[in-house]
Formats: sequence, structure tokens, C-alpha cells
Amino acid sequence: MSKGTIAIRPARAGEGLALTALCVRSKAHWGYDAEFMRLSTAALAVPEDDIGTGRVLVAADAAGHLLGMATVLGGDDTVDLDALFVDPPAIGSGAGRALFAAALDLARGLGARRMTILADPNAAVFYERMGARFLRNAPSDAIPGRSLPLYEYDLTAGPRS
Repeated sequence: MSKGTIAIRPARAGEGLALTALCVRSKAHWGYDAEFMRLSTAALAVPEDDIGTGRVLVAADAAGHLLGMATVLGGDDTVDLDALFVDPPAIGSGAGRALFAAALDLARGLGARRMTILADPNAAVFYERMGARFLRNAPSDAIPGRSLPLYEYDLTAGPRS
């Protein structure tokens, strides 16, 4: 996929199933086995209720095709980057970077001062490049006994490249 125009917008009602399928494709891209994917299914779902809050963001190309999605949940001082997935053909297109920047803007607009990220190990390098700071390993919210890198992003700092 070439690096073309990427538009970030709020997810629209009715896109939950398409976004869930995108999340599953993105997770499966890393070679996880069928049992792992089965256990992950519930955590990868994009509920229409979350879409209705305006906290699910979508990256789309100029033709409107979905390239990726991100969800920011929680509130007050700290929010969670609950999900950030890029469709495998769009990896390297800039969609992930654009979604992360939009998630930071959304979080700041909610008044948060920090964002936590429970990351897939395959995405750790991406979050470090975006300026997130590794805190510790923490339990997975989907796979019992698995631990994942937990990151924090200081929303009071200026943009990082």
C-alpha cells in the first residue's frame, strides 16, 4: 500500500463489525495460533456503544476504505488507549502514526494528563517511537497468565516525533 492521503474521523454507527474484523486481521498478522485468537476475540470487539461515545477513531484512505482504528476509554486525569489496530495491508502507510496522534488529541480534549497503553509485544517498538514510556509488564486483559508491556504517555508534553 502506498503512502497516500489518510483521513482520521470518528467511527460511524454500524461500523462495529467491520472494525472488529479489522482488529482480528491485525492481531492475526503477528502469527498467533487459533486458540490465542479465540481467547482474544472478545477483547478485539468494537462495540457500537463505544462508537456512540465518539471515542472510536477511524483511519481511512481517500476512497473511504478503512485502514485502522483506535479507541480511547476512561476519563479524568488518565485515559487508556484501549485499542489501536492497523489493517495489515496498511502497515507502514502512516495510518498508525496518524491514529496515535488523533488519539492524543482526543485524550487531551477530554482533559486527561496521561494515557496508558497495554500493548501487544509486537507493537512495543511503535509506542516507544511515538514517545510512550515503558512502566512495567502487566496482566493481559484477554489471555490468562500472559503479561504485556504497559506504557504511559505524558499528555502535558508537546508533540514528539
